[in-house]
Amino acid sequence: MEENMSEKIEDKLYKLKYNTDSKCHLNPDESKCLQCIEKTCTIVCPANVYSYNENEKKLAVSYEKCLECGACKVVCKHIQWTYPKSGKGVVYKKS
Repeated sequence: MEENMSEKIEDKLYKLKYNTDSKCHLNPDESKCLQCIEKTCTIVCPANVYSYNENEKKLAVSYEKCLECGACKVVCKHIQWTYPKSGKGVVYKKS
């Protein structure tokens, strides 16, 4: 089966399956988030897990849609990142 190369990333992400854990595996240091100017985690994450609310001065973490790629921990040393418990998280399966 030929892969559709013109398919948008959002459409591809929609097709993924998740076995969501009740505990977040992404823990940013909120005091450091307040000091961060670039908010790089909100830019680099391909699944848009991180969003910053300027009015509330708070970083929202939608860990349920994390791809476990580790991009956020590469660009930000203030995110404590661990894999979800065994059997939890994104389910990768070639169909």
